[in-house]
Amino acid sequence: MAVDFTLNPAQRELQASARTFARQELVQVAALCAGLPDSESRFQATRPVYEKMVRAGFLRRMIPQPYGGDGTGLVDMAVVTEEFYAVETNVTLTLLATLLGLMPVMLAGSSEQQQRLLAPFLDCTGTPLAALCNSEPGGSANYGAPAPAAGTRTRAERDGDEWVIHGAKRWVSSATGWDRAGAELLCVVCRTDATADPAEGLSIIAVTRPYSGLVAEKFIDSLGHRAHLMPQFRLDGTRAAADNVLGAVGGGLATVDLSFTSTAALVGVLATAILRAAFSFTLDFARREARGGPYPIIEHQAVGYALADAKSALEACRSLSYRSCFAMDSMSEDAVELALHSKVFCTETAVRVITELMRVVGIESYDLANPLAGYLQDALVMPLFDGGNMGVRRRQLHTLLRDPAYDGERGTLS
Repeated sequence: MAVDFTLNPAQRELQASARTFARQELVQVAALCAGLPDSESRFQATRPVYEKMVRAGFLRRMIPQPYGGDGTGLVDMAVVTEEFYAVETNVTLTLLATLLGLMPVMLAGSSEQQQRLLAPFLDCTGTPLAALCNSEPGGSANYGAPAPAAGTRTRAERDGDEWVIHGAKRWVSSATGWDRAGAELLCVVCRTDATADPAEGLSIIAVTRPYSGLVAEKFIDSLGHRAHLMPQFRLDGTRAAADNVLGAVGGGLATVDLSFTSTAALVGVLATAILRAAFSFTLDFARREARGGPYPIIEHQAVGYALADAKSALEACRSLSYRSCFAMDSMSEDAVELALHSKVFCTETAVRVITELMRVVGIESYDLANPLAGYLQDALVMPLFDGGNMGVRRRQLHTLLRDPAYDGERGTLS
């Protein structure tokens, strides 16, 4: 058995380029957004940095090579994600949300659909956005549940050569675009057969600009990710071509689930990145601050132990999240389980450990001028989004463990 967690030369080069971009470009986002009154204006202020990210080829780098991009696997995405998110969370999340928005096209689209719909995201020009429109007002943890559950409430009806979509969506990153006129691509999860079981009645329909009937209702004033756009919007008779269904009509449930499986591993990387930033700041603080005492606080045993525990947690998160990405790349039979563990363990560990690091810094960490406060604000959403740990991810793990064929003694390395 060979276990190797080292990056190859190409990945180290990718890591270096991502780190350089983050430290030269992403670091400017805070100043661009300072003093702006609402999430929409802060999001719009990030557009020049997102454009530079696209121009530098990082969006294209996220799209796998079989679909025309430069991506060579989820581990490479993890390398870029960690370097970006450790420096700036908002634009990084916009990039990853666009990748999620493209997932149904890559997983279920025909060759013609992939070529047509992915083209704007491969050009390294402009500021293209995509969104997977799944979450709805009232919650979507049970979006695929059969009656009597409400499940997905957005519906689409066939009208000649078009689908007509009615419904409301919420928490869908960047969906209303830079100008409220919509992202370049919306992959809308909807019911195409209101009477069928969700396994046969849910579809994903690709909708592109210009839109009819897209109405931005509000922009969520979120606790963290203050410059990332999370709208609530309606689709009032929005039309899409009949051949824009991704996969079979009624076959959308499996595609949505698979789209969110890959992202579970990457959310573990997000947690790793923000924990890395919090640890680095706290270590530097402990080395230079005496807080009125005779020597820096790192000399105190309690502080040293807290830092040691934080670093252990960071290394555990990095190992699990990268291993889950590698399992996805290699199509391991354990890939889904590892991705779910990465999502649950790493996100909850990040929240807990950042809170413990705030105790090391003390009351100063409660000041928003101190980065730990912002790290905690951003980390708090991680157990909640991309399939909540309680409502979705633990339920998925429970389903795996409940299977009589699951071997609890085998372990994922055997």
